[in-house]
Amino acid sequence: MLLNLHHSMVKTLIDSETKELPVCNFKQPEELLKALDLEIGKEPASNDTILDACKSVMDYSIKTEMTEVLNTNLHTYEVAPVFVMMEKYMMRKLSKLVGYDNGDGVLCPGGSFANMLGMHLARVQIDPDIKSKGMGNNKKMVLFASSEAHYSIAKGASFLGFGESNVVRVETDKIGMMKPDVLDQKIQECIQQGSIPAFVMATTGSTVLGSCDDLNAVADVCEKHGVWMHVDAAWGGGVILSEKYKHLMNGVHRSNSVAWNIHKMSTGLVQCSIFLTKSSGMMEECNRFNAEYLFQPDKHYDVSYDIGDKTVQCGRKVDILKLWTLWKSRGDNGMAKQTDNAFENAKYLVDQIKKREGFRLVLPEFQCPNICFWYIPSRLRNKEENADWWKEVSKIAPQIKRKIMEDGSMMIGYNPLTTKGYVNFFRVIITNPMTTPQDMDFILDEMDRIGHAL
Repeated sequence: MLLNLHHSMVKTLIDSETKELPVCNFKQPEELLKALDLEIGKEPASNDTILDACKSVMDYSIKTEMTEVLNTNLHTYEVAPVFVMMEKYMMRKLSKLVGYDNGDGVLCPGGSFANMLGMHLARVQIDPDIKSKGMGNNKKMVLFASSEAHYSIAKGASFLGFGESNVVRVETDKIGMMKPDVLDQKIQECIQQGSIPAFVMATTGSTVLGSCDDLNAVADVCEKHGVWMHVDAAWGGGVILSEKYKHLMNGVHRSNSVAWNIHKMSTGLVQCSIFLTKSSGMMEECNRFNAEYLFQPDKHYDVSYDIGDKTVQCGRKVDILKLWTLWKSRGDNGMAKQTDNAFENAKYLVDQIKKREGFRLVLPEFQCPNICFWYIPSRLRNKEENADWWKEVSKIAPQIKRKIMEDGSMMIGYNPLTTKGYVNFFRVIITNPMTTPQDMDFILDEMDRIGHAL
């Protein structure tokens, strides 16, 4: 199939360069929707179906320069008709997955950007005049996230003018889940101080421990105080595709917005980041500028298909093609299987760590397939675990990491976690669909071989 697709792409490129093809094969949105086989089923599409679909993508895309046949700008229907229809289809599909019946979404340049877009919508909902007058006329707005939440909330606070000092970190429990009672207390303190609680970022799959906040409990607090609830599911969003693990996102339908990186747990190509919001039209309300050189109201087609004003970007890559082809080729069941396979390998690794001398889990169980553990060399086993002992343990992971990289055998990260007082430990992220239990054994065998005598 790949060879046939390559031939088709080369022919399209050559024909467009030699002007054998028209610049555009225009169809009205309703006609184009009928011509494209966008629908995704439970089972993977056949190779022939994928090939035919890709040919249709090329046939109905705009042909400009040779290198840009499939690298157009996703802002208006006339410039990117196929990709507009793809994105609208996939955003409807994903919105329904998270329980947003009237939701909408957009592809973003990374999960951090998607989180910031949620912050932006939250503040405009509080005061629509912020868009024109800025934040100077308002009381101080405060953002809330767990102590394990991604650092993009701090970057976003700085970038958007909230200020990093107005990010309140909420204490987590022993496995890294935000404590809803503490969140409630922090919001009440914010109100008592005369500030505005503007945004709460819950997490499904924290970066280090893979912790998943109780979304229903967080939603109870947000609804009580009328605060925008955003879910950073950049890492853990793939759980919602699995019947076995979607309970980790129970309550997501009560949130206002979600960030989800398909290029993480679902192994899409980087980058493939999604922002979803419950309120259709809210993105346009916040970001619309009506640039007259792009968004003329008197075009010869339905201009609601000009989607460029959903986001603050003008130029936007057609990342939707990666998302749609991935999902079309796997089907819903294949996407779910990818999640299940990652969890199965992670469970096997945890079980092996528990059985092997010299390995110690950071947590007894993990909610997502990022498994964290220490390796304890022979000389440190069965010794008093005081401050000096932990200082020595902290030196082990960097030494093993250096050796495995020099040998070229593996690429595995390590880090401390100061919020919990943990010294350097290994963090194995399991997503590769080709990974097997034998690979998990290799990781532990190699670490033991290198680290035993350290």
